[in-house]
Amino acid sequence: MSLLSARGIGVSRNGTAILQNVGLDIAAGEIVTIVGPNGSGKSTLLRVLIGALRPDRGQVRRSPGLRLGYVPQKLAIDATLPLTARRFLDLPHPVPKTEARQALATAGVPDVADRQMTDLSGGQFQRVLLARAILSRPQLLILDEATQGLDQPGAARFYRQIEAVRRDMNCAVLMVSHELHVVMSASDRVICLNGHICCEGTPEVVSAAPAYRELFGTGTGGALALYRHDHGHSHDHDHGADHVHDHPDHDHA
Repeated sequence: MSLLSARGIGVSRNGTAILQNVGLDIAAGEIVTIVGPNGSGKSTLLRVLIGALRPDRGQVRRSPGLRLGYVPQKLAIDATLPLTARRFLDLPHPVPKTEARQALATAGVPDVADRQMTDLSGGQFQRVLLARAILSRPQLLILDEATQGLDQPGAARFYRQIEAVRRDMNCAVLMVSHELHVVMSASDRVICLNGHICCEGTPEVVSAAPAYRELFGTGTGGALALYRHDHGHSHDHDHGADHVHDHPDHDHA
């Protein structure tokens, strides 16, 4: 049974379609990654899935009482604000010391509780955000480009931490990322989004698909090819993870 299902999601702004007929399912325990260019609707889709944005069309169904954890793309904290990592975890509600310490340890930063948030490295900062997200022991952990600003080794370490969290907490993970070569190894399923779902499937199947190779190339640097992918047609698709849905561009009269 799916923790979360979306069907026929459509969102428009000022007459421009941001999402068209998007559907997906997230099952318990799986890691699903959404990749796509800037402006492809990734963050909009996440906002719809967590209930922060009502779609113009379609619906989202969540399992009753679904516990969500969310790691944002970025979080700005005033450098003059005295705020330790431990105090940050108390926002907006105080948490017991043992739970806070455990969350930091699970997120891979057991020794930063007394450090100022503004003094943390980028990787440490993101792990504290992760610790805050897992305090509620979520069944579904959602990350919106949580490695933005980290270098490649830092991003790889963060993804390994996510895999460890999934293993330890038995939660599903839905993440958006541009770190394609790292994401592919961490994901059970990859969804390529560009206003609509271009292709999806297991990493092995997607990486061998013509649409994937057209989008990303075959090398680790091929993710830049995604930014040249732009087509306006819409289409229907299934949602299975054991096969890929490959939608080449078409000429339009």
